[in-house]
Amino acid sequence: MIEFLGEAALGLFNFARGKARYRGVDFWLVMQECGPKALPIVSLISLLVGLILAFVGAVQLRLFGAQIYIADLVGLGMAREMGAMMTAIIMAGRTGAAFAAQLGSMQVNDEIDALKTLGLSPIEFLVLPRMLALVLMMPLLCLYADCLGILGGALVSIGLFDISFLEYFNQTRARLSLTDFNIGIVKCAVFGVLVAITGCMRGMQCGRSSSAVGFAATSAVVTAIVFIIVSDAIMTIIINALDI
Repeated sequence: MIEFLGEAALGLFNFARGKARYRGVDFWLVMQECGPKALPIVSLISLLVGLILAFVGAVQLRLFGAQIYIADLVGLGMAREMGAMMTAIIMAGRTGAAFAAQLGSMQVNDEIDALKTLGLSPIEFLVLPRMLALVLMMPLLCLYADCLGILGGALVSIGLFDISFLEYFNQTRARLSLTDFNIGIVKCAVFGVLVAITGCMRGMQCGRSSSAVGFAATSAVVTAIVFIIVSDAIMTIIINALDI
């Protein structure tokens, strides 16, 4: 793992200097896979998470006649935590596993060895475009997930608790700030780095058999989710300690 991280850091350094050797078309294709093609599943999960948060909050808030604060609960929950978390988990299962399977198949077919023979760095040619594309797309997907989750909470509030859309919108706008959204976006960018690194690392470490490809994909998802949960806990503790 340390060796892979070192090579990845060197590849990023070469990219910053404009010396990295990779195909631009690969970067745009991976970005399309990580971004627009992930919107349907992100939309569904985020909307349902917003609905669930609204229902959970309503159970207690309705006892005190405070249903309007469902907007606060859903807005803060999605913007600071759940939007980034659910997006990262979705991308770990969808994109991280795909990265591991793609690179693992190349390892099995000796394509990575062929790149080395041609004098090309597999990290720069294969890993770098995938890492950059996912890291760039994750914050955008997070912001999109936040909006869908808030919309899900609005559907529950309007449909079951006689709260008008204008009331819900004004309460959400009064409670949320750009700082809340920025926290979620920063978290999601960190999660994107972790998902990309684990997916590509497991693919590059894949064995030479077909079963090893499946193991690499499974290991990539499990490792990414563990890293996501641990890093989220650490960042949440730091944010609370700094009173942000």
